[in-house]
Amino acid sequence: MSFGDSKKYDRLLEAYQSGDVDRRTLLKIISGMAAAVGVVGLPVASFSRSALAAVESIRFDGWGGIVSEAFHNYAFPPFTEKTGIKVVEGEFGDTEEFLSLVKAAQPGDYNIFLVSGVYDYARFCKAGFGEAINEANIPNLNLVLPATLEAFRSESEGKLYAVPFDYGVTGLAYNRKYISDEEAKAQGVKLQFDEKYKGKMALYDSFQTRVWMSSLHLGQDPQAATDINAIWDDLRKQRELVLKYWNSGQEFIDLMAKEEIILSDGWSGRVAALQQDGHDIGFLADVGFAWLEGLYVLKGSPMAEAEQLLNFCIEPKVSIAIAEGQNYPSSLDPTKVPMTDKVKKLPAYDDTGKFEGYVWEKAKYWYDNQDAYKKEWERVKKGA
Repeated sequence: MSFGDSKKYDRLLEAYQSGDVDRRTLLKIISGMAAAVGVVGLPVASFSRSALAAVESIRFDGWGGIVSEAFHNYAFPPFTEKTGIKVVEGEFGDTEEFLSLVKAAQPGDYNIFLVSGVYDYARFCKAGFGEAINEANIPNLNLVLPATLEAFRSESEGKLYAVPFDYGVTGLAYNRKYISDEEAKAQGVKLQFDEKYKGKMALYDSFQTRVWMSSLHLGQDPQAATDINAIWDDLRKQRELVLKYWNSGQEFIDLMAKEEIILSDGWSGRVAALQQDGHDIGFLADVGFAWLEGLYVLKGSPMAEAEQLLNFCIEPKVSIAIAEGQNYPSSLDPTKVPMTDKVKKLPAYDDTGKFEGYVWEKAKYWYDNQDAYKKEWERVKKGA
């Protein structure tokens, strides 16, 4: 391939990824270039393969378990049928794991992932891992709750790197066979520090959640700690009571379902899944915090396909089907898009879309303190 041919190809691919050239046109041009190869003998095969790979598939990484199942069942097959673009599915247990994978990868190796929380959204943006979305290519954005769009835009200088998709609450989950609703409501977060539940609880392995819950226990503001050393001491004492720290929503479900534990932090959607499977699990949504998930686009992704997939996932029928499947309410505005009875009954669902009374994470606080908090939490978790 000559330098001039390479420059032409680069410009062509840039035009396609920016949306100026559609998929069908790109394939037609590539076919023409391949024909030219037969005449002039240029080695086009290498760059035509990369272009075809870009237009034929896109990678999506989710949280596994019922979340990935919902996307697999209700979004990806019909998207592929409609567009011809295959979705390559991946899973991760927690954001730290996925962040490490992205850091070690080349741009374009990973395309879209389900980012959980405004804090994680902000740190992916600050690290330069995101690709800004052309909102004009996603008409269904006008159906999304304005508050969720603003939550993301406010962390990325007005640009949008992810489409808000769902929301949930981290709260207190407990087995009603052993802990009554009355006790749970009376004790709240104190249950997690009660010695009578030693060896009967598991907690989420997250510095943010651990600091948050301990702050509530000590009467401090979870997002403005006045005595962080007291929080670490509190968590050291709690460590003696904990059977294990879990790392994924599916692990939490397994532990609760098998009654290996009777008390834990819980994500509202995973708690709903347990309840639907017949497990008598109680849930306190006011002990903890609310969070927003989004479909985040990573740098180097084929933007035309990415934006097609984002728009498809927030089509009302698709979004609501996934919400029912994964048990997290859709980020679509319920005043514009009628929700089903099942969605309305989900824990954390807000029929007003105003989120009054919800306590949201403050991305700046967690971002500014993440290094120190992560380091100390790792020490506490290991018994240091």
